[in-house]
Amino acid sequence: MSIKPATAGSIKEGSYIVIDNEPCKVVEVSKSKTGKHGSAKCRIVAVGVFDGVKRSIVVPADATVNVPIIRKLIAQVLSTTPDTVQLMDLSTYEVYEVPIPEDEALKSKIAPGVEVEVWEIMGRRKIMRTR
Repeated sequence: MSIKPATAGSIKEGSYIVIDNEPCKVVEVSKSKTGKHGSAKCRIVAVGVFDGVKRSIVVPADATVNVPIIRKLIAQVLSTTPDTVQLMDLSTYEVYEVPIPEDEALKSKIAPGVEVEVWEIMGRRKIMRTR
């Protein structure tokens, strides 16, 4: 699997974490001080990379959480359909399809011949931006 362990206390805003088996971008981290009994707690709020759903977890600061390993690929758009984009990886020449991006500004730039940056996270791919 393409995840690695990290301690909850080391997670920062803007980094990535796996919550409910879904890769998410961290938007807020708050840490509470240690009490008389027990350890410091971290409250992590994150938004899903693929589905945009807001998720949060509360864990001890020394607990282990999973961080997704992100592979950034450069691909060229071969063709588009109303709901998918056919891409060719420029390093391996592998052809694959990804869902069309939700973002209207990004969607309008996608046309055959355009180079895009694709992120592969936990076996799923998403177009992040054009080059």
